[in-house]
Amino acid sequence: MIQIDKEYLASAFMRYVKIDTQSDPESNSSPTTEKQKDLSKLLAGELNDLGFENIEPDQYGYVYARLKSNSNKNVPAIAFCAHVDTAPDCSGTNVKPILHRNISGDDIILPDDTSQVLNVSNSPYLKNHIGKDIITASGLTLLGADDKSGVAAIMAAVKFLKANPQLKHGDISIVFTVDEEVGKGTDKISMEKINAEYGYTLDGGEAGSLEEETFSADGAIIEISGVIAHPGYAKNKLVNSMKIAGAFLDALPKNEWSPETTDKKEGFIHPTSINGISENTRLTFIIRDFKTENLEKHHEKLEGILKTVVAKFPGAKYKYTKQEQYRNMKDVLVKYPDVVKYAAEAIRRTGLEVHTESIRGGTDGSRLSFMGLPCPNIFTGMQNIHSKLEWIGVDDMAKAAETIVHLSMIWEENS
Repeated sequence: MIQIDKEYLASAFMRYVKIDTQSDPESNSSPTTEKQKDLSKLLAGELNDLGFENIEPDQYGYVYARLKSNSNKNVPAIAFCAHVDTAPDCSGTNVKPILHRNISGDDIILPDDTSQVLNVSNSPYLKNHIGKDIITASGLTLLGADDKSGVAAIMAAVKFLKANPQLKHGDISIVFTVDEEVGKGTDKISMEKINAEYGYTLDGGEAGSLEEETFSADGAIIEISGVIAHPGYAKNKLVNSMKIAGAFLDALPKNEWSPETTDKKEGFIHPTSINGISENTRLTFIIRDFKTENLEKHHEKLEGILKTVVAKFPGAKYKYTKQEQYRNMKDVLVKYPDVVKYAAEAIRRTGLEVHTESIRGGTDGSRLSFMGLPCPNIFTGMQNIHSKLEWIGVDDMAKAAETIVHLSMIWEENS
């Protein structure tokens, strides 16, 4: 029977979330913030303490390590991956994790901001954890369960495998990435150092969830140029680019085609930033759809609205630039059915029911799948991510770690 050390798991997770690792979407450095390396260095040290070999923290903040096969069979090497960075959506500075033992189901008031109240009304999944332990932040910051719960689950799993050599497995690669939250998680990754045939990200939600499909994703950069003139003498001359941008945003559909009006398999476009002065304004958009071929249709529609609006302002111009971000990993995974099949079996062996889901977003696995490492996404239990009410169940993290152990064994059994 596999029994993950929950006390180790909780303490490791709480140690990790105290380290500020927020990534920066405006930075062009690699990693986008140097502070991500603080956790990477800690993890490399902990892997060394556990007796791992081939530990390679690199200049970009990635950490690679390997647990050697203890099987006589020719087992495909598999990789387990999680990201160390947290989202820029909510402060990640001075995170104070709180372990709530044996929760009752009553309101949990976060002490540093008592307006932040976690309960079954705003987080129904809490019902699954009554009588169990959960971890929150203190009310002023996000927690960082996305994806330090994945990091902790991997560490607990490989610690267990290292301590139980009677459990047979093939080569296991451990990969901790940076900058996933800003879409750059694989920009500097080394497939040679990963050195695996198949992979799994630990970056999912409710216990039992297994995600084999993501959005396909593009970005769009729109640059609007107006006509500049001295404001004191601007009559019939000045064309303010910021006002054009405002008219353009106002022309977008109000009841469809946006994150706030779509769900399930519906795609959308979403403005993510706007910066400008009278003469020039720059807007960025993300474009999402489960069908890759639909992305071009979204681009055409968005640029069509832009073109119509700009035409109403004499002398104004625009530039529209497309950027590929990632693609639906299901397009790759359908070619390797065992990768998902074995993950489902591993989840079932923990006693959980498998929930196969489609991610209205992306993971490092999206990019890795197209880089030659078929890579679905496995749950960790993270809830209310990127917010002050973020929380994680210790039992869920333990089940994620147990899934990793079973999955490692299943690949060996079937080789």
